[in-house]
Amino acid sequence: MSLAATPTRLPLWQRMFFALPIIGWIAKDLLFGHKNNVWFALIGFVSLWLSSALIFGLPGLYLPALALVPIIFVTLLFITWA
Repeated sequence: MSLAATPTRLPLWQRMFFALPIIGWIAKDLLFGHKNNVWFALIGFVSLWLSSALIFGLPGLYLPALALVPIIFVTLLFITWA
C-alpha cells in the first residue's frame, strides 16, 4: 500500500467512532489492520455469544439472535435489491 492511500486525518465522526472502547478498537483494527482480523473478530463474536448462552441459558442464546433480525433483514433487502 502506498502513502497516498493512507488518510492523513480522519473525519470527526470516524475519530469519534474509533475512540469507543471496544467496538471502535475492533472496527479500526478491521479497517486498517491485517486481513485476517475479520476472522478473529467473528470468532470472538461467536465465542461471546456461546458464553452468554452458557451463563444465562436459553435467553442468552435467543436474545442476541433476536437483536440481529433487523441487520439480517436489511442484508436480505440489500441482496435482493440488485
